[in-house]
Order: sequence, then structure tokens, then C-alpha cells
Amino acid sequence: MNRWVLLAGAVLSEVSASLSLKAALGHPGWYVVVVTGYAGAFTLLGGVLRAGVPLGVAYGVWSAAGVALTASLSAVVFGESLGPVALAGIVLIVAGVLAVELGSQRGREREEP
Repeated sequence: MNRWVLLAGAVLSEVSASLSLKAALGHPGWYVVVVTGYAGAFTLLGGVLRAGVPLGVAYGVWSAAGVALTASLSAVVFGESLGPVALAGIVLIVAGVLAVELGSQRGREREEP
């Protein structure tokens, strides 16, 4: 399976678990989704690392995409506030992860003979 598909699955699994955690506060049955989601996220993240994605890149993309999606979806699903400062923070997080990815690619290019 493509390593980026695995990473997307890890992100979606983690975001599902995080959103379910909020839902579980009022309805404990959601804890099944929380545990399953986090277990799936870490299992898929392990697969991403086994597929050769560097840890800094995999974790950076996973965490940044998770933050951005969780914040956005919690605003939609739970009506939580997402103001201009928060949106700017999300943009900065994504930009930082892109910088790490670009730096990682350049580092790999230099290592190749």
C-alpha cells in the first residue's frame, strides 16, 4: 500500500478518535471509537515508518494534519470557536511541516551519490 495512503489513514483515524473523545463525554459508548481510532492511528503510523518515511516527516504531517482537521471539524461538528488567530496558527503549522518535508527531501538528495 502507498505510504501516503497509510499516512492519510493514520491522520483520519486519529482525528476520528479525537472527535469521538469529545462526543464520549456525554455518551460513553463513543469510547469504543476513541480506543479503536487511536490504536488504528498508531498502527498505521508504524506502517508509514516501515514504508520508509522519515520519522520527522511522518510525525510532522500526522500531527499537523491532525491539528488542522480536528480544529476545523470541531468547529463544524461541535460549534467550537475557530477565530482568525487560530486559523493563522493552523496555516503556520502546515507551513512548518512543509518546510520540514522540503528540508528532508534536500537532505536525502545530498546523501545520494
